[in-house]
Amino acid sequence: MDREEKDLILEKIMIAYGNELVRLAFSYVKDTEIAKDMVQNTFIKCYKNLDAFRFDAQIKTWLYRITINESKDYLKSWNYKMVQVKSFINETAMSILPSTEKTVIAKYNNEKIKDTIYSLPKVYREVVYLYYYDSLNTEEIAIVLDIPVNTVKTRLRRAKQRLEPMIKEEEFNG
Repeated sequence: MDREEKDLILEKIMIAYGNELVRLAFSYVKDTEIAKDMVQNTFIKCYKNLDAFRFDAQIKTWLYRITINESKDYLKSWNYKMVQVKSFINETAMSILPSTEKTVIAKYNNEKIKDTIYSLPKVYREVVYLYYYDSLNTEEIAIVLDIPVNTVKTRLRRAKQRLEPMIKEEEFNG
């Protein structure tokens, strides 16, 4: 494959999957700019390895796998851990301000469902996200996460079981 072909393929891939991949990365890293960086890294890896891609799998699942790995690697990194510590210190310092409390409450009320989903353990959160937000079927999720289809189905069922009482409680309290 020559450079022009690779450039054209990458451009089409970026247009087709860029926004989906940013949302996917965001579901892990919870920061839009960092999610965009993860996707940029995904596209770089995609470009470098495009010659090796066999096209017997869907390119979408390959890109999802790369993005998830990039995001998980970032979450394990020293940089992320330091950002978390700084963020915690800033939030703690800001929490004594009454206006900040109002902002936090308003933000919470606007994002109840998303927060409820994000409160799930990662194994459930990622299948819920891929299934409901990215509309992947269970077979595609199994490929992306490199787990058996039955594991995907079990995790979806357990996630729903965990979400149901949480959502009902939110409706009751909200």
